[in-house]
Formats: sequence, structure tokens, C-alpha cells
Amino acid sequence: MTLTPATACRLAAFSCACVWLCAASPNASRAAQEADIPTYGYSVVKDYPHDRGAFTEGLVFWEGQLIEGTGLNGHSALRKVDLETGAVRQEVRLPERYFGEGVAVLGGKIYQLTWLNEHGFIYDLATLKQVGEFTYKGEGWGLTTDGRSLIMSDGTSRIRFLDPDTFQVTRTIEVLARGRPVDQLNELEFVKGEIYANVWKTQFILRIDPASGRVLGTIDLVGILPRSDYERDTDVMNGIAYDERGDRLFVTGKNWPRVFEVRVSPAAIVR
Repeated sequence: MTLTPATACRLAAFSCACVWLCAASPNASRAAQEADIPTYGYSVVKDYPHDRGAFTEGLVFWEGQLIEGTGLNGHSALRKVDLETGAVRQEVRLPERYFGEGVAVLGGKIYQLTWLNEHGFIYDLATLKQVGEFTYKGEGWGLTTDGRSLIMSDGTSRIRFLDPDTFQVTRTIEVLARGRPVDQLNELEFVKGEIYANVWKTQFILRIDPASGRVLGTIDLVGILPRSDYERDTDVMNGIAYDERGDRLFVTGKNWPRVFEVRVSPAAIVR
């Protein structure tokens, strides 16, 4: 994934949303089966410091801290980060040839994708010691888990479910909004039985039915990072983490100086 100029973020978010939220479906019968897609706003509960040098590709909340995977060749890493201070507690670096991508925690292990290498790494959750590797076909973008499978995006409209022991694809869903495929699905998080997905180059999160792939709603986070916080290398929103015990949702972006705890508005505007 190439860098996206920060100045294009809001325009890209608006134009992308119009494509898959506003356009009429070419498949009338499928569209008729789908209700209008609600769009939810947000409020910021709290913000926390975040390493501006972290090109965030994966984010997980685990026992009071963040587990973060970062990208860019020569800068990719897996790290444990103190939520309150942003301090890096533990870190392992990837070899320069790898561009780190999404991460997920399952069964006492951390799984991390890479972008173009068709290669993933497995780490011990407690120590970050590498304990295995795995392969897959195509690009690696986002990764999460429902507690049974690894759930993976690859930049297309498809999401794959992988067996965490064999890494074989057990099933695939296509993400559809009003019958139309939605691609550029990036960082993933499993939240209350739904898949949340960043849409690359936008500040929108999709809420996706993991059974059918249907888009259930969108969360509009346009403008969450104040313009005063933008610097030359500030890039797109990417990073969703959910604290299940505390029912807290966190979001950040690539080279963002903050992690935001957000509350999704209970009321929605149907577009």
C-alpha cells in the first residue's frame, strides 16, 4: 500500500462513501433484500498519546495495553504499547524485506500478516518470541478473530476465514453494500458479533455481518483527527481495537499522534 497524502483524506472519504452508500444497485432484486444502510456518528470519550512514527497496520486491545503491528519496509514491527502513555513496552522488528500488516490475538499467540510476501509470523503473546510462521495466497491487509478463526482481508471485497492451526481457508464472504461489492477493506476488528473494517483512504468504518458479508452500517469518523495535529507524514485512519470487558472502542491512524476512545452514536442517519 502506497502512502496517501493527508490532504486528500476528507475528499477520498466523501467520494468513496458516495460510491457505495449512495449509488443504486445494478442488481435490483438483491438491493430489494437489503435495508437502507445506516450511518452512525461518534463522540470522543478520551484520547491517548500515540507514536507519530508508527505506521499503524494492526491494532488489538489486550489486558490494558495495545498490541500494534506497524508497516513500511525497514520500519515494520510488532509491539506492546501502554495505552495511557503511548510508551512501547516490548517490540520485535521484522526483517527489512517485510512490510508488516494486520495482527490478531488467539489462543495465547499473536498472528501478524505481511503485505506482499504471502507470509505471516506467529509470536508468543507473553514474550513476543517468534514461535512459528505461515503462508497464504495474495496480499495481506487486515486480521482479526472471532475466537475460532482468523479473519483476513486482502484489499479486495473478500474476507477469508482461516483455520488457525492449518491456515487453510474454511470459508469466504464478499462484502456487499446494497448488492455492490466494497473493496479496499483494510484493518479489521471483531466487535459484538460483527466485523468492523477500515476502508482504505477513508475515515469510515464498515460494520459487516460475518455470516453474509452484508454491510450493516457505517461509522463516519471524518475529522476525528484535528487539522492542527496533521504533519507532512500524517496518513490515513487505520487501526481499530475493542476492549470487550470495558466495552470501549479505540481508533487511530498511520503516523497519528493520538489514539481515540470513541463512543458510536446510538442514533443513525439513513442515507
